[in-house]
Amino acid sequence: MKQTTRFINFLGGKNLFFLFALLALIGVTIFIYNKVAFVFHPFFVIFSTVAPPLILAFIAYYLLNPIVNLLERLRIQRIWGILIIILAIGGIITGLVLLTAPSIETQVKELAANFPRYLSELGASITSWVQNSFLGPYYEEGYNWVVNNFSDIPGIIGGYVVNALQSVQNVASTVTNVIVAIVTFPIILFFLLKDGTRFKDYFLKLLPPGFRKDVNQILHNMDTQVGSYIQGQIIVATCIGIMLYIGYLIIGMDYAITLAIVAAITSVVPYLGPTIAITPALIIAMVDSPFMLIKMVIVWIAVQFLEGNFVSPNIMGRTMKIHPLTIIIVLLVAGNLFGVVGVILGIPGYAILKVLVQYLFGKFKARYNKHFGESFGFYPIVKEENKD
Repeated sequence: MKQTTRFINFLGGKNLFFLFALLALIGVTIFIYNKVAFVFHPFFVIFSTVAPPLILAFIAYYLLNPIVNLLERLRIQRIWGILIIILAIGGIITGLVLLTAPSIETQVKELAANFPRYLSELGASITSWVQNSFLGPYYEEGYNWVVNNFSDIPGIIGGYVVNALQSVQNVASTVTNVIVAIVTFPIILFFLLKDGTRFKDYFLKLLPPGFRKDVNQILHNMDTQVGSYIQGQIIVATCIGIMLYIGYLIIGMDYAITLAIVAAITSVVPYLGPTIAITPALIIAMVDSPFMLIKMVIVWIAVQFLEGNFVSPNIMGRTMKIHPLTIIIVLLVAGNLFGVVGVILGIPGYAILKVLVQYLFGKFKARYNKHFGESFGFYPIVKEENKD
């Protein structure tokens, strides 16, 4: 009986009944929500409108806030530091666009026009190689199997085209959302940089005093994890783009700046990004010549070596350490649930979830030690507030 009582106390004692009641209430709420979900449609519209500029503003906040803090330590008023940074970045981006836009536009148009030809030539080369290799006798059989099993592909593609044409009707709302995000993003960023600490303090004051310390620590850990990850990943992706551009110029690769920009953008997504980035470069190099393919592979290996041994260890040192298998699973699940947005934001979301789980597990260990530690041994509890 004593063991049962201690176990019940470990689970929460009398509060256990309140927990069951709360779970039942949550279940009833979910059931009712499924019946009246249409009532919440306006809230989803509002969220989908507000979320993009908020996400962009938070990403830029984590990139620029350390610079604003540095200027503030140099005795430049925070508001003036923010204005200086925003104007400087706006000027730099405008200058880069004016300088590079013509060449990028030309390369993008040429690549879009020639890429189908590259794919056709690559396919013809592969077909010729297969027919002249030991796989030749099986080529006709494999071709007939593909034709028989995938003969309906044109109809499937036609269905997708029809759906795509139907979705064109939503272009106006999409353009409106993009314009709203572009216009409101700098305003939200300005107030985040100016009053970010005040927002946090105001939120903490709304909570009961007994919860403020724990919530403040959770928010601090989230800020450290997500902020350092975003800063590091964007800087690493930029370095990869610059190194690839220099490498492509050295070997005389076509569409160097376009391929480097694609690589920089996709490298924001770990592991999957570089695989996506190298695909168009491989196709172009293979169609060009075997020697160009060898040069391109050497450049890519050199860039990956520099990134893995010098760039990432120095820039990403403060970020959370995640096993590669965990990253791949997170990206696959987040991408399946939320599409491209899930792939991009999956790792930061995992970082937030990880902080919450670590906090709850710490509370579990403390509670276990209180009720069972003397009888069965204590959990080692280490202060990890400032660690990963």
